[in-house]
Amino acid sequence: RFIAKPCAINLGIQDSGPHRAQPNAILEKVFTSITKSPDGKRLEGLSKQLDWDVRKIQRWFRHRRNQDKPTTLTKFCESMWRFTFYLSIFFYGIRFLWTAPWFWDTRQCWYNYPFQPLTSRLYYYYILELAFYWSLMFSQFTDIKRKDFLIMFVHHLATIGLITFSYMNNMVRVGTLVLCLHDASDFLLEAAKLANYAKYQRLCDAFFMLFGVVFIVTRLGIYPFWILNTTLFESWELIGPYPSWWLFNGLLITLQILHIIWSYLIIRTAYKALVRGKVSKDDRSDVESSSEEEDVTSNNTKGVFSTSSNGSNRINGHVASGQWTEE
Repeated sequence: RFIAKPCAINLGIQDSGPHRAQPNAILEKVFTSITKSPDGKRLEGLSKQLDWDVRKIQRWFRHRRNQDKPTTLTKFCESMWRFTFYLSIFFYGIRFLWTAPWFWDTRQCWYNYPFQPLTSRLYYYYILELAFYWSLMFSQFTDIKRKDFLIMFVHHLATIGLITFSYMNNMVRVGTLVLCLHDASDFLLEAAKLANYAKYQRLCDAFFMLFGVVFIVTRLGIYPFWILNTTLFESWELIGPYPSWWLFNGLLITLQILHIIWSYLIIRTAYKALVRGKVSKDDRSDVESSSEEEDVTSNNTKGVFSTSSNGSNRINGHVASGQWTEE
């Protein structure tokens, strides 16, 4: 409110919502009481009842659905908050772990386990991360619903479970490595969103490509060969198969499966960017366009942007021109 909003206004982002649908009591009743996306049969019935063209009724429902979506300014402020948190917590984690012996030798995570001291800096690192992921868990139900809702829900559950479980079992050393590794790419994605909302397309593309490289290197390279190696093999060798070993590694492997899915989406988006010369829309999003231009040009550009029956752009990754991360 006091920092992000003035920044957005200075960048020329207006606090104006999408085009509002013209008042119509009959369509409003259908929208609120029956369906927000009427099928062909209902559209034909409404067309005869109102003496409107079917296309005009489809446009009305699209505008009505979109007018409840948050404005670009609201999304910019949310992304700026997340960018600030991810960047701050990442540098805090790096600064803290740089002097930690287990950062350079992962076998140190298991020496003298479970009798390892919990320092105040390590404690606050854990509490901050846990509080943030709980906030993401709750806000997911009020944010715009995206195609990866279920995957993100599982991700937040697994993350919260890992943070809580590792804290209760004093596995905080390896826990800090997992947290810091995951924070390494998140702030780059939020930076790409900020650039996109401010309509700096080249900067947006650059940040997204950098995000993709860091994400794939950390999640498909460092994570399995550094984190999973120590939790699966080094821990077994040094302290043996403790009772919670299977659950702990099961949660970590669940995260790795999600990493593979997201990496596929990122690679697909990067491929589309190379083909088209710019980054497309976020493949995780499923949001409708609210612009009047789309209504006018949809027939002329059908071969460029593949749209679904409800008008949502299907050229989506963890990114269409000017608005790849509609969240």
